[in-house]
Parts: sequence; C-alpha cells; structure tokens
Amino acid sequence: NSYRNFSTSAIIERIPSRWPRPEWHAPWKNYRVISGHLGWVRSIAFDPSLAVSTRHTYMFSAGDDKQVKCWDLEQNKVIRSYHGHLINYLTALFLSSSQQKTIINAMAINEDGVMVTGGDNGSLWFWDWKSGHNFQQAQTIVQPGSLDSEAAIYAASFDLTGSRLITCEADKTIKMWKQDENATPETHPVNFKPPKDIRRF
Repeated sequence: NSYRNFSTSAIIERIPSRWPRPEWHAPWKNYRVISGHLGWVRSIAFDPSLAVSTRHTYMFSAGDDKQVKCWDLEQNKVIRSYHGHLINYLTALFLSSSQQKTIINAMAINEDGVMVTGGDNGSLWFWDWKSGHNFQQAQTIVQPGSLDSEAAIYAASFDLTGSRLITCEADKTIKMWKQDENATPETHPVNFKPPKDIRRF
C-alpha cells in the first residue's frame, strides 16, 4: 500500500498554469480579389518598397500556368509577365498540433503577433501566436466558375506594415485581407480559457 501511494502522488506533480493570456486582435476580412493567372496561384512576394512608396507598390505572383506576374497594386493590373518557368512553387507545412484538420500550405506572422494559416480546404485561421489562441476562423470563397475543390490556399504573406494580408489560391485568384476597422474588444471579445493546470511527468 505504501508503494502504491508513493507511485500515484510522487510521479505526477501539478503546478499552477502560467499560460500566457492572448492579446486582442481585430478580425480580418477579404476586401479585394485579383484575377489574371490561368492556373493555380502558388506563391507571392512583395517589393521591399511596398510599405514606404506610394508610386511603386509592386507585387509578384507565380502560378501553375508557368508565369510570374508583376502587379501594380495601385492600378490593380499586371505590368509585366515572365514566361517559361518550370519550377513547382508549392510549399507545404504540416502542423500536427493544429486543429484545422487539413493540409496547411501557408503560414505567415506579422509584428503584431498575428499568425495566419491557410489550408487545402480554403480555411484561413488567425492566431495569437504567443498564446496559441485561435481568435478567428475564416473561409475563402471561390470565384464564380470554379469548383468547390479549388478553394485551396497555397501561399500567404503580410506586407511590410503587417496590416494587409495577401493569399494566392487554387481558383486562380489573389485575395487581399485587412482588419475590420469597425471591430472592438467589446464586439469581438477574447474567448479564451487557459489550461487549469500543467502536469509534469
């Protein structure tokens, strides 16, 4: 009996939870869709001057149509296309601890501590990365004429300000997201419950 009591009380030690409390983040919304590729859009990159220059807001995208396009975001049009690339631009990241229940193709983090993950099923989840709190679950909408199976998000990137998120997707579109300026901590409260305790073995 003494050994049995020892084995149950000494092996498992309960300590108070020190889980970090998440910061409040405004929810994000899709505000622009850009079309122009003839195949799945798999990768995006920004010109370094995007956040500081109003005259040269350039973005580059690459797709399964073997084209790299340079976009003028002020005019919302392609200013140059590069043809003949044979590179597969797919970058995949698998998060075993995620509850998104799909293949995670893209992940990005801004300086405000917002992490976004884009899934093969079109799910776009927003996280407070310090605490791991999932504060928003969004779903991309495929453009008319596309199949529901073409909702996959293949790449995601914040601009240098961290206030604009760009995703490129299987429905041949590039979508832009920004925070909802009407959201407040009162309209979108943080619904977070830290673990009651942490068990050390």
